[in-house]
Amino acid sequence: MNKQQLASKIWESANKMRSKIEANEYKDYILGFIFYKFLSDKEVKYLKGLGYMDEEIDTVTEEDQEIVANVQKNIGYFISYENLFSTWLSMGSDFNVANVRDALSAFSRLINSSHKKVFDGIFDTLQTGLSKLGDNSNSQTKAISDLLHLIRDIPMDGKQDYDVLGFIYEYLISNFAANAGKKAGEFYTPHEVSLLMSEIVADHLKDRAEIKIYDPTSGSGSLLINIGKVVAKHMGDSDRVKYYAQELKENTYNLTRMNLVMRGILPDNIVTRNGDTLEDDWPYFDESDPIGTYDPLYVDAVVSNPPYSQNWNPADKEADPRYARFGVAPKGKADYAFLLHDLFHIKSDGIMTIVLPHGVLFRGGEEGEIRKNLIESNHIDAVIGLPANIFFGTGIPTIIMVLKQKRDRTDVLIVDASKGFEKASKNNKLRASDIKKITDVVTKRFDEDQFSRVVSRDEIRANDYNLNIPRYVDSSEKPESWDIYAAMFGGIPAKEIADLDVYWNAFPGLKGTLFRVDNGSYASLKVDDVKKAVSEHPDVKAFTAHYISAFDGFDGYLNQELMQAQNSVNISREEAVLSDDIFHRMSGIPLVNAYEAYQILDNAWNKIAVDLEIIQTEGFAAAKQVDPNMIVKKKDGKDQEVQDGWVGHVLPFELVQSQMLSTDVAALKDAEERLSEITARYEEALDAIPEEEKDKEFINEDKSAFVWPEVKKAIKAKVLDADIIAVLKKAYSDNEEEKKLKRQIKDKAAALHMATKAAIEGLSDDEVMDLLHEKWIMPLVEGLAKLPESIIADFVSKLDKLVAKYSTTFSEVEDQIAETEKELSGMLDMLTGDEFDMQGLAELKKMLGGM
Repeated sequence: MNKQQLASKIWESANKMRSKIEANEYKDYILGFIFYKFLSDKEVKYLKGLGYMDEEIDTVTEEDQEIVANVQKNIGYFISYENLFSTWLSMGSDFNVANVRDALSAFSRLINSSHKKVFDGIFDTLQTGLSKLGDNSNSQTKAISDLLHLIRDIPMDGKQDYDVLGFIYEYLISNFAANAGKKAGEFYTPHEVSLLMSEIVADHLKDRAEIKIYDPTSGSGSLLINIGKVVAKHMGDSDRVKYYAQELKENTYNLTRMNLVMRGILPDNIVTRNGDTLEDDWPYFDESDPIGTYDPLYVDAVVSNPPYSQNWNPADKEADPRYARFGVAPKGKADYAFLLHDLFHIKSDGIMTIVLPHGVLFRGGEEGEIRKNLIESNHIDAVIGLPANIFFGTGIPTIIMVLKQKRDRTDVLIVDASKGFEKASKNNKLRASDIKKITDVVTKRFDEDQFSRVVSRDEIRANDYNLNIPRYVDSSEKPESWDIYAAMFGGIPAKEIADLDVYWNAFPGLKGTLFRVDNGSYASLKVDDVKKAVSEHPDVKAFTAHYISAFDGFDGYLNQELMQAQNSVNISREEAVLSDDIFHRMSGIPLVNAYEAYQILDNAWNKIAVDLEIIQTEGFAAAKQVDPNMIVKKKDGKDQEVQDGWVGHVLPFELVQSQMLSTDVAALKDAEERLSEITARYEEALDAIPEEEKDKEFINEDKSAFVWPEVKKAIKAKVLDADIIAVLKKAYSDNEEEKKLKRQIKDKAAALHMATKAAIEGLSDDEVMDLLHEKWIMPLVEGLAKLPESIIADFVSKLDKLVAKYSTTFSEVEDQIAETEKELSGMLDMLTGDEFDMQGLAELKKMLGGM
């Protein structure tokens, strides 16, 4: 099930529950049941690994102490057959809410003592809230049963390229914003922001054998999960990452644990706490064993998205070692309290990234003093300004601040990334190319006009430790200016032509071809067709040829990397390998934006990676497989899932049709085009009927369509004008053809669909490889090949705009106005009227300058 299908199912179920509970609570129930299914499925899988057959699973009960101990030891908990998620589903009408209460109670009792910290109380939110799902046992049972059938189809095998729990959480928050609360963004960090922070942290930690990462305001756990995933990509072993998390709200704390467990993280690598981070800090120890469990917690990386500008109690915090060196945050804003907490817990060679409101960069008072101390102590490494409206429930500007415990430099990198995003529903969203560009700038520390600048500490001191981004990086668009001389007398200002120097440097001979210098400061256009002159110029052709030659052999390289090595390619790392190759090919080529190329790669890679994962886990034969296309339809007032044809498991029907069944596709398209022509002719026929005849019964009430039985009667009656009869006969003939065409199209489409199914199932290995090449390689190759064309088109557009800007002088505009007034005045002489009309016209002629 893909994201869109999952979202649709959740939304449908959530809407049914809206009248009973708030969406924010509903989220907790659906996530709780998802996690219970995950644990049930995991135990069944383990039992089958021991040799249990399906029909033997029902023997797994608490009475069998040997199997209880075995399961507890190996997966940390035990669920008896009667309490399995699959058993609930099989019970049908015998299922009752009491089954859930009994199962959750038994789960708590049967957790392995070594896994108590991971699982203890994890279902408390669900268990205490069951009564809210209905007024009585029957209504609660019905609501839970509906949820179980929804959850049955949700993927939770860990193979998805997205955070399933996080996605569901995000989806519910965004669709029930009013109920989820204004600060929903504090509990879930959008995937793209998590990924950006992860890439920065991962680059810093990439050479370490094992790492510890910590999120003191863990929310859904998405930040930790993403960072662990990206770091493990460099390390090659996800089991060498240890996760620490703390969360204040119990239901969100439970979500953190669920999410970490569902992502396949070893329970021994999960250390979580439910508590107030600012009031109840580590060191952590278990009261039953204070010496053996003491852990002061110094980690390799801390990541956090704390609640923005939260109230807190700073009383008696001056001696707290977290704040003693830098100062205590003010009562009304805990932002720096969270930041200093994070900084305190990183090792001397560690790194931290934190999401904060923009105000932390320039607010004064206690915050200004803390900021000064952090800068003077050389901890702030980078400040990244994010686009507005990127978090759920808040549109305030936010930043990511990167800090390190020790640095070998004193400057601060300032990045204004506020302009790079795409619109996604109500929120803005970082694109893959935005994430890549920001990560490159932060890890390589380079200046880019209107985007980033490495700022010396002396300059920051001169600005009184104010880090407000516009003080250092101006990303605003240059306002359009008008040259008064050119506007009055014509010509194109040389200084505005010089604004395009990046193109003239790339095409050194082109400016002289396009422009004639009339005097030192102004020029005129020498060519009639700018687009033709640019595209045919030797410098432009050489630029395109240079680009094309840089990608010589790229198709073959991709074929070797992806096609030939599809069973062994490292999916998590391959995109970076391809990216490095593309960036290397583009180095030294002017004008080309390598990050646009990266976005093309990422768009293609998102599809390629899914296919590679299927082939690696299911085998090459999966590419020759088709699946039932299941849709939801209303039947007898109820939603029922029914099959509507087939879909390719890996290869899309459209691709196979275009490559192997093009004749059939063309025949179907011809019939559809013919049908479209007939529809257009109906409109012409209606227009040909006189208005006074459109009240007849052969045209419907709103006069928009023919009524065909009445048309037939009118033709037979022969009482209408011969021309109208001819129109009706032609329309009726078209209608007969339309009915035949619709039948033919339906039959042809059905035949093509089944022929495609048969074609996929009968593919040879070589044909599969050819089709995968078309699906994977060609979109990427063709997309990259179009970049020079788009660069040149953009350049021509800028030239056209510049030329048009000064193509008409003010004096010419005045002449045109005068000529128009003269023509209008002459037309007024042709008008007649009474005495008062003529006086009015005479006055109007005076205003127009007439006599």
